[in-house]
Amino acid sequence: MRPSFTSCLWTAAARCRLKTHLSSCVSFITLGFIYPLVTPDLCGFPRVSPGVSMRAPGCVALVVWLLNDAAARQFTEEEMSGIRQRIKSMFYHAYNSYLDNAFPYDELRPLTCDGQDTWGSFSLTLIDALDTLMVLGNQTEFQRVASLLQDTVDFDIDVNASVFETNIRVVGGLLSAHLLAGRAGMELEPGWPCSGPLLRMAEDAARKLLPAFQTPTGMPYGTVNLLHGVSPTETPVTCTAGVGTYILEFATLSRLTGDPTFENLARQALRALWKTRSDIGLVGNHIDIVSKKWVAQDAGIGAGVDSYFEYLVKGAIMLQDEELLHMFLEYDRAIQNYTRFDDWYLWVQMHKGTVSMPVFQSLEAFWPGLQSLLGNLDSAVRTFQNYYSVWRQFGGLPEFYSIPQGYTVDKREGYPLRPELIESAMYLFRATGDHTYLQLGLDALESIEKITKTPCGYASVKDLRDHQLDNRMESFFLAETIKYLYLLFDPNHFLHGGGTEGDGSWEEGGEGGGCVLGAGGYIFNTEAHPLDPAALYCCSRHAQERRELQDILLSLSHPGRQSKPPAKETKDPPPGQSESIALKPGEKKTAPLLSCPVQPFSARLSILGQVFSDNT
Repeated sequence: MRPSFTSCLWTAAARCRLKTHLSSCVSFITLGFIYPLVTPDLCGFPRVSPGVSMRAPGCVALVVWLLNDAAARQFTEEEMSGIRQRIKSMFYHAYNSYLDNAFPYDELRPLTCDGQDTWGSFSLTLIDALDTLMVLGNQTEFQRVASLLQDTVDFDIDVNASVFETNIRVVGGLLSAHLLAGRAGMELEPGWPCSGPLLRMAEDAARKLLPAFQTPTGMPYGTVNLLHGVSPTETPVTCTAGVGTYILEFATLSRLTGDPTFENLARQALRALWKTRSDIGLVGNHIDIVSKKWVAQDAGIGAGVDSYFEYLVKGAIMLQDEELLHMFLEYDRAIQNYTRFDDWYLWVQMHKGTVSMPVFQSLEAFWPGLQSLLGNLDSAVRTFQNYYSVWRQFGGLPEFYSIPQGYTVDKREGYPLRPELIESAMYLFRATGDHTYLQLGLDALESIEKITKTPCGYASVKDLRDHQLDNRMESFFLAETIKYLYLLFDPNHFLHGGGTEGDGSWEEGGEGGGCVLGAGGYIFNTEAHPLDPAALYCCSRHAQERRELQDILLSLSHPGRQSKPPAKETKDPPPGQSESIALKPGEKKTAPLLSCPVQPFSARLSILGQVFSDNT
């Protein structure tokens, strides 16, 4: 079977960027989404000896032509509305299948129409999908499920759970649902969002993870027993992302509850990991969290590392944190110097910078979206084009893709319904307005419906070459893939800061309703659970005001008595440690490195999704 002309051109263009020779490949044009059984030989790509640089003159033209062809279609609002309805139907087919066949298990098995526990036996898909219900506007089901989870989920169980997965899926999902509870019309406790049953559930789950952080370095173990803590036989080796992916959820918990323990532990882990980078500024893939020795020394932006970099950027934005931004910018300098080749990102040896794996991993597809948050649009767009070419070649992103060969890697041919390329498309569409990204969204919708739909849900693709299916539907399909797909086609959604004052898009919160919430600037954790930065500052402000009021009342009741001095000399907070909004008498607030122009809150961070610095 010959591959399609479009598929060959995309593959050829991508490979040409790696200085290989482009031969002709003429065949027929198929649908906009491509499912060919392609081998490199069919497109006639001769092998090139090491050191030989051959660039076909037509490569750039091919890429431009193909992208212009995709961008030529402009989606109308009526078309986008129709696509949103199709995405809703996709969600409810999967969601109802889980409820009918798999609840209360963690996940649905869509080929056998039953369920299985995977990450901890606490109805994980229901927790992960809860805020998606609100994204789709289903307040009634959101309220029902939120109440159901309060009655049925118990974290006092003898289960070994992934610290990383429990944090991003369970803690993140419950925090997001808690912050959306007001918009969902739920009955709120006085002082919300600084209190509430879903917040208490998130705190309970997070406390079960804290024993993992009790290590000599402050870097956490990868697994913890929810009832007994860390096993004495637990391996000290964990992936980089498993150490550095906590600051969003743990800082949110600390700011909402007033307990600094969570944020302090997350920062401690980040700082310990920062100190282990190599002389050329890179980190590896797996580390011994006791000895601080790198066990896997491959450096890249994909599996095992990805969300570490993501949380440095998003933590910097959410917390207005100079320290986290500095860490990422230093890493990014090394990443661009050593791993980037013609807008692909390869894996290199962390100490030498030599290429160890010339592959693209599907998890790396988050990177263009992350780059757009920092305003690096030119680089983001070019990298996205490379990744999109792979999608068009297979109708999905294989877990591993050999860049020199332009084909899948053995035993890594699957596509488990991951969201990362759709996530980047959402960010880039918000930043550019280019309908190319909507075309990717439509391609993704068509591919998933055509290849993965079953009578009981949607199944992971075991092999993209022949579209064999696997009997699993991961919870992130409902939490991330469908959510990002829907938000891509809904540019006026409240999570994008859509709506105007007076139409119910803003909410009151905090003591006496003194805080404005839900006005925009949401930060998505790595499981696509949106967190409202305004809530963090609302609750931390109230806590500071209470402390100041307490000091005033003590001074009035004991006029001649000085306030009790602190046990240790106070120091300036470390860089990036966000200070309270409330100022002491006579104190002037200095602008942090990360600051926004003076605008209504709903407009902040909205221009190209960029972070603003003082010298912007």
